Order: sequence, then C-alpha cells, then structure tokens
Amino acid sequence: MIGESLVRGLRDDGYAVDWVRDGAAAMSALQDRQADFSIAILDWNLPRQDGLSVLKAVRASGSALPILMITARDGLTDRVNGLDSGADDYLVKPFELAELKARLRSLLRRQGGRPSSQIVHGDLVLDPVTHMVRRDSQSVAVTPREFALLRALMERPGAVLSRAQIEERLYGWDESVQSNAIEFVIHGLRKKLGATIIENVRGVGWRIGQPS
Repeated sequence: MIGESLVRGLRDDGYAVDWVRDGAAAMSALQDRQADFSIAILDWNLPRQDGLSVLKAVRASGSALPILMITARDGLTDRVNGLDSGADDYLVKPFELAELKARLRSLLRRQGGRPSSQIVHGDLVLDPVTHMVRRDSQSVAVTPREFALLRALMERPGAVLSRAQIEERLYGWDESVQSNAIEFVIHGLRKKLGATIIENVRGVGWRIGQPS
C-alpha cells in the first residue's frame, strides 16, 4: 500500500518511478542501472534482503547515489545505524507524502549544488516545490511530463540529452513509451513557452534554448 501510494504521488509530480518489492531485486536494479537513477527510497524492512544490507552494499561499491531510508524503526540507535551505514536521510513511518517529497527535493538540490529548489535559466524559472513554471514572471501551467522534461533540460543547460536519456526521466519500467511521445511533450512546451525554448540537435537529441 505504501509503495503504490508513493508511486502515484511521485508520478503526479513528474518523477519517473521504478519500483521493486524486495531487497534482492533492489540490489539487482542498483547494480545494473545505478547510473540512471537520481535518487533511491529504500525501505529497511524488505523481504529476501533487508534494506540496511542493500544500503551497505551500495556504499561499499563506491556509489554516491542519494538514498532516503524509510522505516518503522524509530529508536535512536536505529537512526544512527542507518545514517552511519550511508543513508543521506532517514524518515520514520508513518509519514506524510508531502514531507517525503520535501526531503527528496532537499537531497536532489544538495546533489545539484543549488542553494534553492528553484532552477533558473534566463527569464525561465522552474519551481519543484510548487510545481510551477514561470517565464518573464508569468505563470505557465504544464503537465507532469512537460514539467519533468523541462526540469531534465534545465538542470543541465547546454547539454544535449538523447531520446533515451529523456525517456529515463519521464517513464518508469512499467510504462509503455510511444514512438513520438517525446516529440509530443516538446511540442506542448513550445506552444506554451515559445518555439525556441527547446532546441533540437539533429541526430543527437534536445537541449534547453538560450535564455532571454
């Protein structure tokens, strides 16, 4: 129930979510696709292999992937053990989804070296807290996938992201991707924010346009 709720809530905010249900599957996912993940939410009490051993194995491999540990263990010793084993943050169940989202934003902001949650590119401002986009001080309503794509490009200004890289940011493993899905999302953003907001680099991918 918690997993289903998290997946729904995070996808509503534009996150691409991959969900595994036991520790062995978590280890496999992190070992095979580690570079593709921005952050991991790890439950301590997982079947087959507990979350703490997964955490220790990930850190032993040298990975700096941000990890938020969630657990019903609220004792001081447990919290200290989780943090000392490599967790970047620790959230005790039961918790509110809004708090978990805030902690994720904090970890991602820290990872990106930004002092603020807002991402600014010229006159374009993206705010993950309010899930709002503004251009030239005017608010623009965007869909979750439009928000996710714009965020992926704004986080790496000047970089060209391939179709595969963008799909990783927009879709989870269990979501089907239509052949023209990325073009459809980009078309929507261009209609709302201007034709030059996203540039196509032929044969390579897309990047955020030059700021005004």
